[in-house]
This record gives sequence, C-alpha cells and structure tokens, in this order.
Amino acid sequence: MALARKGSRRIVVDGTDYRWRLRRRPTYDQGLCRSPCTYAVEHAENPGTTLVVTTNQPHTANWFDRPGSPVLPSDVADAIAAALRLGWVPTRTGSPFHLDRSAGFPPSP
Repeated sequence: MALARKGSRRIVVDGTDYRWRLRRRPTYDQGLCRSPCTYAVEHAENPGTTLVVTTNQPHTANWFDRPGSPVLPSDVADAIAAALRLGWVPTRTGSPFHLDRSAGFPPSP
C-alpha cells in the first residue's frame, strides 16, 4: 500500500528519492507508551515494498508526556541504508519490510 503524498517528506539517499511519513497522532499503544514510535518509507518514483521502521523512542505526542526524541531526516537516511544492506528492495512488490530498532525501549506498565 502506497504512502499518502500529503504529510510525507522527501529524502534522498545515495542519489535515490524516497518518501517517508510519521503519524502525527500516536496509535493507542503508542499513546500509552506501550509500544515505540514507528514510521514508513517507500521509493518515491516506483513504490513497491514499504519499509516500516520501529524506533526505540516513545511517540512525541504520547499521552503521558514521556520525553522522546523527534525522528530526524538523518535517522531516516540511516534506517534506509541499513534496510538496503539487510535486503530491502524498495521497488519490488510484497509485504512490508520491518526494521526493528526498538532495543532499549522501556514500555510503560
């Protein structure tokens, strides 16, 4: 499923255009700080498999004001490079490719 253009941001990694998007509002579990923030990335010109990145930070709009860091373009570029090394082919169709970077995330009880 393709990302909506509205609300997505463009990023160039190694000369290739990608689009990425972070939900403005947290999911229920993210709002409760039970699960970390996630964002999605896809190839800008030929979207195929979506990359879903799970961070080790709470969503910045969580309901308990638990401090979290915003997702920076440098974080997204690093995640794209890591996913490509792990075998993500952004122009191939298929199930989402998950990159889990949630090590060290302490969920709320």
